[in-house]
Amino acid sequence: MDWTESTIEALNEKIFALKTEVAKVIFGQEQVVHEVLIAMLSGGHVLLEGVPGLAKTKLIKAIASAVQLDFNRIQFTPDLMPSDIIGTELLQSDADGKRSFVFNKGPIFSQLLLADEINRTPPKTQAALLQAMEERSISYMGKHYPLPDPFFVLATQNPIEQSGTFQLPEAQLDRFLLKINMGYPSEDNEFKVLAQKSGFSSLLEDSSVEKVMNATDLINTRKLVQEVFIDDSLITSINKFIRSSRPSLTHVQEVKKYIDWGAGPRAGQSIVIAAKANALLNNRLSVIPEDIQRVIEPVIRHRILFNFEAESDGFSITDFIRLTFADK
Repeated sequence: MDWTESTIEALNEKIFALKTEVAKVIFGQEQVVHEVLIAMLSGGHVLLEGVPGLAKTKLIKAIASAVQLDFNRIQFTPDLMPSDIIGTELLQSDADGKRSFVFNKGPIFSQLLLADEINRTPPKTQAALLQAMEERSISYMGKHYPLPDPFFVLATQNPIEQSGTFQLPEAQLDRFLLKINMGYPSEDNEFKVLAQKSGFSSLLEDSSVEKVMNATDLINTRKLVQEVFIDDSLITSINKFIRSSRPSLTHVQEVKKYIDWGAGPRAGQSIVIAAKANALLNNRLSVIPEDIQRVIEPVIRHRILFNFEAESDGFSITDFIRLTFADK
């Protein structure tokens, strides 16, 4: 694509308008919204961790509406089967009475998919979704079915409830570009939520979400993210940081003591593309160290395996970044 100054400016205006529209209905979660947009512009998926009632569904619906994308929601339960996600073949008859199997597409065939409480379903069902996330397609009975483009998954999980849940394996967690922690809103923003639910519309701005982008705009923006410049010196610092997370390759004693497994190469790739997206969201076409600092924690917090001693001593992902990232 020919990236003229006017083309880039038009896309930046649409990105700004998208953030503005989502902010109309999601109060006090600016960081979460920003990180979700980083993932979307990077072409990656999000694992969102937060207690119930924090407007996770409302967030993804608002984005789907503003970008004019198809939206589906799957409530993950212990009895959910892979066919409930990807679809199944049904025996049908045509006008001549000839019977044949026809593939009936499941809810995964959407542009934006909310996988609600993904850790409540067994591993084989989780695997069906996560394979599709990686390959952007599914195979059923020997036939190949591509998923829509763009295709974005926001999966949620509850951090406080363990009964009846199935932990996602580390290899599957790696399919998510970012893991975002969603906290409670501030007192003022929670008041706005209560006022909105109570019907006090005079206290709030118009909560309707306007359509400011479309699928083509999003695809073009993803292409522009790829073109954002990052200097080799910054790539070197990212590479050193990722390698420092591996106990067998580092001299940092805290890493050897508290980490069982470090991040893989995909983590470094994810930091690079997420930093580029963050730069574009800040109306820049070149990555600076602050872009890396902004994305580094949500990129790696689910890719490093801490041991029990780290938990008991209170050694966190923030402590690890502070010790090992050269450009802090």
